[in-house]
Amino acid sequence: MKYLLLAYTPAADWDAATADVPSEEALAAFATYQKLEEELVASGEFVTSEGLGHPAVSTTVHREGDKVVATDGPFAELKEVLASFAVIDVAGKERAVEIAARIVDALGEPIEIRPIMGEDFAA
Repeated sequence: MKYLLLAYTPAADWDAATADVPSEEALAAFATYQKLEEELVASGEFVTSEGLGHPAVSTTVHREGDKVVATDGPFAELKEVLASFAVIDVAGKERAVEIAARIVDALGEPIEIRPIMGEDFAA
């Protein structure tokens, strides 16, 4: 079963001006996460993982009346922003929760787990 792990960070903690310059704490947390990722690659449970650009450089495509338009920035003002994602392929939800807990422990930010609706998807 594949799961999408969505990592959120407080919007107030993510300054667009310094988003490309990670703190020492962020670098240490990422090193811990990389070790976990290596374990998941070795076990065959890792599919992919990517960090995302700052919301200030995002574009939102939405409908306005009878038109579809693209606007700069995120669609909504949020307390947390989506910072990264990972896709894992594991035996079930319990394993996905175990992996997400380790990421939360390493990075300190919440992780949302969503099943990916594919051939092996079961409600």
